[in-house]
Amino acid sequence: MVVRTLAFVVVRRVLGLAGLGPAPDAKDVELAVLRHQLMVLRRQVARPRFAASDRIVLAMLARLLPRDRWPVFLVTPGTLLRWHRQLVARRWTYPHIGRRRGLPAEVVEVVLRLARENPRRGYARIVGECRKLDLVVSATSVRRILRRHRLGPAPRRGGPGWVQFLRAQAAGTLAVDFFTIETVGLRRLYVLFVVEVDRRRVHLAGITAQPSGAWATQAARNLLMDLGDSAGRFQFLVRDRDTKFTGMFDAVFAAAGVEVLKIPPRTPVANAYAERWVRTVRAECLDWVLIWNRGHLHRVLTAYLAHYNGARPHRGINLEVPVPDTDTDRRLETTGSIERVDILGGLIHQYHRAA
Repeated sequence: MVVRTLAFVVVRRVLGLAGLGPAPDAKDVELAVLRHQLMVLRRQVARPRFAASDRIVLAMLARLLPRDRWPVFLVTPGTLLRWHRQLVARRWTYPHIGRRRGLPAEVVEVVLRLARENPRRGYARIVGECRKLDLVVSATSVRRILRRHRLGPAPRRGGPGWVQFLRAQAAGTLAVDFFTIETVGLRRLYVLFVVEVDRRRVHLAGITAQPSGAWATQAARNLLMDLGDSAGRFQFLVRDRDTKFTGMFDAVFAAAGVEVLKIPPRTPVANAYAERWVRTVRAECLDWVLIWNRGHLHRVLTAYLAHYNGARPHRGINLEVPVPDTDTDRRLETTGSIERVDILGGLIHQYHRAA
């Protein structure tokens, strides 16, 4: 192809000088330059990329150029025909006349605000927050809104594989466990907590650097005193086989009419609600805070539990909160502006209607 182009230009030039024909003009030279540059691009670019506007222009020009001249295009004739079919099909595409009305602008704005200010919250959590604010929206609508505004979903965490017994006895079941946290000085602190399975309410039983059977027993006594009369509605306590849970620890609950159930060895999934809360408190709080000492950890967990028990919607209880707000006027307020309350210096946000 290069030889033919050069030969064409040379022959036209010689014939022009001999007076046997017109010499190549600027247009002929320009076409030769463009053809050669096109050959260079074809050698270097295996598959050129065309924007939508490029496809429209080439498809329209292909209708004006004879097919025997189509090799000048960088694409195959089949690709040109396919682009033209798509252009024709798009011409006859019209919006659906009976399209449903979209969500109110207020709902869309609140959903986007919740998603942007809380990047770790999933669709269901956003639906729960909207429900607290008396805004009706489904998880599917939340997903559609976020996709339309190029906001991806938060990481989803699956629940336990089996909790049949706990679900059947949830109204009268407590789950207890330890978890650890390392301070800035690399000192390990142990946190003892108890979960009310039916409402997902969590109690902080104690924090210590030197856990022992005696300490756990005293923490159990203090917890039952804090529960007061409500301790009588619990029938079972689920725990693992940690050696810190001694016979005296079990006896404290047995004296209150609570039967202690030990899970099988090396099966933490049997204490799923406690394990799930450990993952929640780490992902939403402790993984984002540097803990200095025991007092600091106690303040952080106390603040987080106030949010967790009193303001955080839970999927396991139909997106309600463990301890509903008893202020009737606040719960019935539907017209005030939406206010944000910052927890732990803005690490966690919760929302309510202004009075």
